[in-house]
Amino acid sequence: MDASTIAELALLAFALAGALVVRPWRLLRAATSQPGLATPLLAMLTILPWLWAWRTSAAMPVPLQWSGAALAVLMLGWPLAVPVLVVAGLGTMLTAGLSWTEALATTVWSGVLPATMVLLLGQGVRTVFGTHPAVYLLGRAFAVPLVALFVCTLGAVAAGQGFAAEEGEIQVVTAFLLALGETNWTCAVAAILVVWRPQWLATWSDALYLGPRRPAGSA
Repeated sequence: MDASTIAELALLAFALAGALVVRPWRLLRAATSQPGLATPLLAMLTILPWLWAWRTSAAMPVPLQWSGAALAVLMLGWPLAVPVLVVAGLGTMLTAGLSWTEALATTVWSGVLPATMVLLLGQGVRTVFGTHPAVYLLGRAFAVPLVALFVCTLGAVAAGQGFAAEEGEIQVVTAFLLALGETNWTCAVAAILVVWRPQWLATWSDALYLGPRRPAGSA
């Protein structure tokens, strides 16, 4: 194994160990405050392996390579999203015919690293700007995924795991456009879920972001 593969294995092992330490499967129990997470969990396990297969199946100069990690963190929370991303990465060996080293690189650069950045930056946004629906949607569901996906896409290109572009300026512009396209969808889905299925968002709480509900007729 080369140095990059060893580094990717170490990053994946560290993230997976950190996620499993907090026992994320507890979120799936019916007795928890988020009983609706089974549906987004199954959706992510189904969609992500095919989403990550686009890069190899699309015959385009710059193939689509959406991550889905930001939405996975918003819907499942980081501890539960990381094992899901690992399983999805293994699934690319079937959906895209990737070797185990290619599947490892995809899992790290498209899954674990952006998911971890979304977690850390999201906590920073919440600490600095507080808990408000606009902060959640514009900050945690838009600005944070945009930065995380942009940085990780450029990192993947630099590591030889992303799209190929000869000029540095083209790499930056392409990475930004790819991140912006996915971020728009991420924010749109999060906004819809906040209104219609808030129980599918582990990072959302009506009591936290909307405040306690007052009885009808109260002043």
